[in-house]
Amino acid sequence: MCGISGILSFNQDTVNIQQIKTMTDVLKHRGPDGEGQWISTNGKVGLGHRRLSIIDLSDLGKQPMHYLNRYTITYNGEIYNYLEIRETLEKKGYAFKSKSDTEVLLALYDFKKEECLNDLDGMFAFAIWDENEQTLFCARDRFGEKPFYYHRSKENFIFASEIKALLRAGVSKEVNNKRLINYLATNAIEDIYDKSTTFYKDIIALEASHYLKINAGGFTKTKYYSLSFQETNRYSLEEASEEFKLLFQNSVKSRTFSSDVAVGTSLSGGIDSTIIFHEINQLNPKVNTFTASFPGFSKDESELVKLLHNNYNSSAHFTYPNANSYVDDLDALFYHQDEPIISANMHAQWCVFKLAKENGVTVLLDGQGADEVFAGYHYYFKPYLQQLMLRNKKEYKKEIDFYKDSSFFNKNSFFYFEAYFPKLFYQYKKIRGYHKSSTKDINSDYYADYKEDLFPPKFLKPALNDYLEYNIFHSGFEHLLRYGDRSSMAFSREVRLPFLSHRLVEFACSLPINLKINKGYAKYIERYTYMNNLPKEIIWKKEKIGYEAPQSSWVDNVKLQEKISESILYLKEKKILSDDYNKAKWWQYIQIAKLLGL
Repeated sequence: MCGISGILSFNQDTVNIQQIKTMTDVLKHRGPDGEGQWISTNGKVGLGHRRLSIIDLSDLGKQPMHYLNRYTITYNGEIYNYLEIRETLEKKGYAFKSKSDTEVLLALYDFKKEECLNDLDGMFAFAIWDENEQTLFCARDRFGEKPFYYHRSKENFIFASEIKALLRAGVSKEVNNKRLINYLATNAIEDIYDKSTTFYKDIIALEASHYLKINAGGFTKTKYYSLSFQETNRYSLEEASEEFKLLFQNSVKSRTFSSDVAVGTSLSGGIDSTIIFHEINQLNPKVNTFTASFPGFSKDESELVKLLHNNYNSSAHFTYPNANSYVDDLDALFYHQDEPIISANMHAQWCVFKLAKENGVTVLLDGQGADEVFAGYHYYFKPYLQQLMLRNKKEYKKEIDFYKDSSFFNKNSFFYFEAYFPKLFYQYKKIRGYHKSSTKDINSDYYADYKEDLFPPKFLKPALNDYLEYNIFHSGFEHLLRYGDRSSMAFSREVRLPFLSHRLVEFACSLPINLKINKGYAKYIERYTYMNNLPKEIIWKKEKIGYEAPQSSWVDNVKLQEKISESILYLKEKKILSDDYNKAKWWQYIQIAKLLGL
């Protein structure tokens, strides 16, 4: 995994190599194993790279990498199927000097140009300069695992893996107030209507599954991938289980073997990380696992992790985040994230990556993506049951009994109103007001200036797949990928996500909804498939926790209270907060204050 940067000049100015080095220096944490900068012959293009050596540790894997005296690339990511692609290309007459996936990507681009993206199984963000066509081609992976930010003006196009590199290059730090007021009012971490916006007015995110073509004559952006959320797959439960296991095993295998360094896994007591752990143990029986533990906390899952380890010859490592480490890490956490994050629970994930670094494990497999792909959140119960009620009342009556005593689902009168009259219910919500929390803590003048920027929620049908599509592509998922990428890269660790193999995701999208939720269980197909391999305490545990920290007790920490008070005072001075601030929103206040420069 790496850090990339670059500048394309549109005017008479040439790019100075020191400009590129300045950008790559600030990304050193993403690539501590080496660096490279390159300037084109005419001085109009500069590319930079920081290297974290994962595949082909030799100097032949260094970047920016050149190919056929025509192409130059700076690339961040991993192509898990690069060996198969290489074999195909060799049969077409292509030759390779290195063993890296980077060179394979260059050759594939020469062979297929932008169509190459359809062949890639991996996570990536890259830029390729074509000297013959004088064009810069930039692309980002299907689901947004790897970041790509840019600034575009009449003078130049500047890009980098992280926002901080663009700021170091002189891009304005002016805050995007539309994003800020939505975060403050509703805790919205994304713009659900425009995924290209950031918390900075002049910095743009290249959206997942998009590519750019830039030259002196123009700028085009194209979406190259989309999912069809249609229940086209008519597998029985047994057939679907077999197919799921095969796809999942292949995904874990490819994400384990495409590495020349140690591979471990993060592990909670949940189903997703547990089945990854089980499958990676079939490949490497001495795998290292890393877990955040909170002794004495009712939602601590470390005992489940220990129970799991009783049956495997693997090494368990635990980290114990507490109130003091939590406060001590807040500034560094924000520095590496660049933008506000939705919850302080991300600190637990931060500590897990730190622990992996302390134990010399560079690559971690992680369970992110399973909840969005296989319906793991409990709020999916409602659209699932509504959809079932509308299309098969007999099956609905049988299924609803499993949710009568559930603490995760409450069937009230709105359940029927929304199911039978979804558009009318949506209009009703708009009339009633759709903000998750009050806006009375916002300074009246600031609110008056930006209240029109508060965006309404998207209209969602009472159907499970509609909610899944919304979470994957509009809200909820991509910021989780951001957290994982930035926090892992802060410690020069690489995170790989087996649940985001696009073949596995496409399979999940095609399944009947009752294979995702069934008998009161989310992610039913995962549980059914592995119920004979893993402890029932994990397989049939309904609570979803992940790395949940006891932050409600930590908030009383003296140092944290000082930081909260300091942030509130700062935001009042900036005329963003009113005197009637909401103590429950302390986390947002800290994040916004950091964003504004405190």
